[in-house]
Amino acid sequence: MKIAILGTSGSGKSTLAQTLGRKSGAAVLHLDTVHFLPGWVERPPDEENALVRQFLDTHTSWVIDGNYTKTCYDRRMAEADQIIVLWFGRFTCLRRVIARWWANRGRVRSSSAPGCEEKIDLDFIRWVLYQGRSPQKREQMLRLGQQYPEKFVFLQNQRQLERFL
Repeated sequence: MKIAILGTSGSGKSTLAQTLGRKSGAAVLHLDTVHFLPGWVERPPDEENALVRQFLDTHTSWVIDGNYTKTCYDRRMAEADQIIVLWFGRFTCLRRVIARWWANRGRVRSSSAPGCEEKIDLDFIRWVLYQGRSPQKREQMLRLGQQYPEKFVFLQNQRQLERFL
């Protein structure tokens, strides 16, 4: 089974990836771990793509969470048996981001790159509430459903996610 998980910041992509990986025995890749170098510095795109290609080439079963449309996106979507989009409400996501920060402040989460301590600032809050969930981004996600209707799931709240699981 190959599963791609996309969606808004704070919607639970990494948590879902860990859950599905644990239940299925599939390898899990959090794209944040390859996108960033320590200190939240972005990795060079060629290096990032090479790491994701290597992961895809060496695993027959995987769960990958993260949007990153410049990182083997077309290949991930084409090879995925299931594409799950988490598009929860903005205030639900903000509440989750704040809770995640509070629980992990000063530490690095397993779904983050080494050396990238959990952080929250006004730019990230703005991203969670507005920029990361623009109508264009939502349309981009819904177009995936048109392109891959047989393997596309669009979940908008926790109840839908629990029913899906």
